[in-house]
Amino acid sequence: MKSTKIESLFRKLNDSIPKAETELYYRNTFELLIAVILSAQATDISVNKVTPGLFASFPAPQEMFEAGAETVLSHIKSIGLAPTKAKNIVKTCALLVENHAAQVPQNREQLEALAGVGRKTANVILNTAFGQPVIAVDTHIFRISNRSGLAPGKTVLQVEENLMKVVPEKWKRDAHHLLILHGRYVCKARKPDCEHCVIVKECEHPDKTAP
Repeated sequence: MKSTKIESLFRKLNDSIPKAETELYYRNTFELLIAVILSAQATDISVNKVTPGLFASFPAPQEMFEAGAETVLSHIKSIGLAPTKAKNIVKTCALLVENHAAQVPQNREQLEALAGVGRKTANVILNTAFGQPVIAVDTHIFRISNRSGLAPGKTVLQVEENLMKVVPEKWKRDAHHLLILHGRYVCKARKPDCEHCVIVKECEHPDKTAP
């Protein structure tokens, strides 16, 4: 995709999504970290149903660690992979207390050393909490990047690397949320709503259904 088309694509997405931010419920960086860990293979809606009670009961790493995995599990049992996530959350809280003075670290290496935190989760925290110009590639962004021709790649890492190469600097901070929200509500997996897509002219998919 040509650079002029990419610039147009992000300008139109930015105009159509004036509030490009995560839909996860959180009040601070610690809560965001826990919510993102819970969101793996789960919807934001399902995560938002359990986190208010969880955060009200255990608002800080020390308290969540002391609660233990079984207690945390009782709050998040409706979430997919809940037993594993509960154990990871408690381990992460212990690491935050022991190694980071109960604060969420601001660099990738330290984030990825936390339990249940991979590259995508680390990128979300770096971008959403700390404003770093990185792009976390989830299923929506992977799909759009390939479907539209924006940044094709066979793997998540390839797509991320390609996005970092082609996305203009001024859009890198917001690119994650612009693409994920567009994918969630317009460029959906099974039935993309091309008729109401603001970037249909920029999209290079051969089967798009709107001019």
